[in-house]
Amino acid sequence: MNPNVLTITLNPTVDKSSSVANIKPEKKLRCEKPKYEPGGGGINVSRGLVRLGIDTTALFTSGGRTGELLQKLLKEENVTTLPVNVAAETRENFIVVDTSNNEQYRFGMPGEALSEDEAQLILDTINDVTPFPDVVVISGSLPPGMEPGYIKKLVKLAKGKGSKVVADTSGEALTAALEEGVYLLKPNIGELSRIANKEYLDNETADDAAKELVIAGKAEVVVVSMGPQGAYLVTQDETIHIAAPSVKKLSTVGAGDSMVAGMVSVLAQGGTPVQMARMGVACGSAATMNPGTGLFKKEDAERLYNWLSKHKG
Repeated sequence: MNPNVLTITLNPTVDKSSSVANIKPEKKLRCEKPKYEPGGGGINVSRGLVRLGIDTTALFTSGGRTGELLQKLLKEENVTTLPVNVAAETRENFIVVDTSNNEQYRFGMPGEALSEDEAQLILDTINDVTPFPDVVVISGSLPPGMEPGYIKKLVKLAKGKGSKVVADTSGEALTAALEEGVYLLKPNIGELSRIANKEYLDNETADDAAKELVIAGKAEVVVVSMGPQGAYLVTQDETIHIAAPSVKKLSTVGAGDSMVAGMVSVLAQGGTPVQMARMGVACGSAATMNPGTGLFKKEDAERLYNWLSKHKG
């Protein structure tokens, strides 16, 4: 079966989460039984796409016992996987919620460096995917020591196969991806400011900065994530503000990856940029309705999308 969407996660993780009341230093804290979930940008996008009924394959590095656990967790969520075996142990992140005040503490680990051979193996594995997917999503952080130019190689490879590339990373890696040019970019205001070399951007100037990226050929579609204010959709022909629906927010964790999953689900089915942006906002908003590290529920996302379509949001 042709994987319609391939996601690439170079620095995946298993998110280990628990909860305890009254977090204090130097005190033995008796936490609840831990919960384990797959993590990493592209992996979360694939998890979201499965919920939306989109054929997807998640490619990621996998090493050691944590890598085996990651593969097992993804299998439980019916995500088709393409693990690239590496020597280093896959990282874990640790999340604890203080139940006395609902504050969340998130401890992100760096992961380990990949060898040159392992980096080449990733490229070879992607190159061998047959038939090649229509959409490739490159999302998440880079492993320590990996040159940002590696992202450029990934983008060039996917574009050379005729795929539309979606980039959702940050820093120098994102800059490298844009040098090659991508189809869809989803920055927040801070990331857009850095990309556009602007000291400060707001609602009035964000769409102009995004339009400059489109004109320069760095992206065909830019969707600027504005959090509770929704998003700006910018293409060569249109600039539209998609207002976020009003929902009861319990956690913003996973909202960005959920937003990408929503947009890619429409892109994979040949939808318009406006439909893409609406579904992105719907899935991102739906993710905030769930506590902890969960993504979105399909029924919430579809209800919010229908509301946005009806109200032309």
